[in-house]
Amino acid sequence: MPRPLRVGIQLPEVERDVRWPEYRSMAEAAEELGFDSIWLGDHLLYRNEGEPEKGPWDVWTLLGALAAVTSRVELGPLVACTGFHPPGMIARMAAAIDEVSGGRLILGLGCGWNRAEFAAFGIPYDHRVARFEEAHEIIRRLVAGEHATLRGTYWQADDAVVLPPPARKIPLMIGSNGPRMLGIALPHADWWNTWWDGYGNTVAGFAELNARIDAAAESAGRVPSDVARSACVLVTVDAATAERVLRPRSEITPLAGDAETVAAHLRGLADAGADEAILVLDPITEDSIRAVAPALALLDG
Repeated sequence: MPRPLRVGIQLPEVERDVRWPEYRSMAEAAEELGFDSIWLGDHLLYRNEGEPEKGPWDVWTLLGALAAVTSRVELGPLVACTGFHPPGMIARMAAAIDEVSGGRLILGLGCGWNRAEFAAFGIPYDHRVARFEEAHEIIRRLVAGEHATLRGTYWQADDAVVLPPPARKIPLMIGSNGPRMLGIALPHADWWNTWWDGYGNTVAGFAELNARIDAAAESAGRVPSDVARSACVLVTVDAATAERVLRPRSEITPLAGDAETVAAHLRGLADAGADEAILVLDPITEDSIRAVAPALALLDG
């Protein structure tokens, strides 16, 4: 019996200081153990009052490195902020990573939310959705191998093209639940993703949100089943060593990390319409990845 849904792993961001050898080991373990995808956040800097400053490695550099040391898992930013780079540069970076990976990139896109990092790096924070709309138009055309021309308010392209051309039309994922963002992206998106706090980390919460996405897809002129659904799931693997996950919500309960509980939850998400679950493990370590991997065998059964 085929597995009812794909299962991915989110690699660490700033939960602790993680160096390249550990990223590589975690990715290789995830691939070896049968996970379907690996994801990295796209942020520049976190500044919270009373806490040390934190920042992750550049997502595009790490994705390129992971593309070179893996051979099967799909890879993607969860999600790339379109405000951090000119849209043509995002398309070029995506095309190069897709080439290195042999066609394994899923290009997740969003408009960003963390004002502190925008300010620190001199990136405009205003009109984020309007800026996203223009960037998205350029990116989607370029990663499909098309020429793009746009004379927008915030972004411009004059017969831009990505060369060498992408070997395929790179699939797009929208990482947002906002009606305006969905209206922009769903006419073209292959995937939609929600973070765990967007639906309360419960099967019932995902089912309710997923129904809203069905309606938004129909409003965008799509057959809802043509847009694949992806849900992040917060999982506490070891309460004794659990790390603080970014943007915690006290009212949201993490899923227990034993294989039976994880497998049952994933089956519930599949029944509610999910095509993929991305596990956000706490702590995010190779040991945690190995600890939850037996859930895959239970799903396969």
